[in-house]
Amino acid sequence: MFAVIKTGGKQYRVAKGDVVVVEKLDAKAGAKVSFDTLMSSDGKAVKLGKDAGKVTGELVETKKGDKVFVFKKRRRNTYRRRAGHRQAESHVKITAIG
Repeated sequence: MFAVIKTGGKQYRVAKGDVVVVEKLDAKAGAKVSFDTLMSSDGKAVKLGKDAGKVTGELVETKKGDKVFVFKKRRRNTYRRRAGHRQAESHVKITAIG
C-alpha cells in the first residue's frame, strides 16, 4: 500500500515505514504529524482526494541539510562572490496510511 502526500509545496510517494525528508515542519521530535493525501492505492483500487484517507507520521528529527554553494563570477573583472546555504529539513517516519 502506498500514498501520495503533499507538504511544503512538493509531492512525495510514501509507504508505511518509510522515512521521508521534507521541508521543515513546526513540531518537536516525536510529535505526530498528518499530511494532505492526494492519492492512495492498495494494489487493487486507487482512491483520490478526500476518499484517499489520512497519512500520519512521527517526526524523527529536524536539522539542516547539506550545504549548497552559490558562486558568481564576471570574467576579466575582479568580481567573485561565494555564498553558502543550508536548508532546514525534517525527517518523518510514516506510521499509518488510511
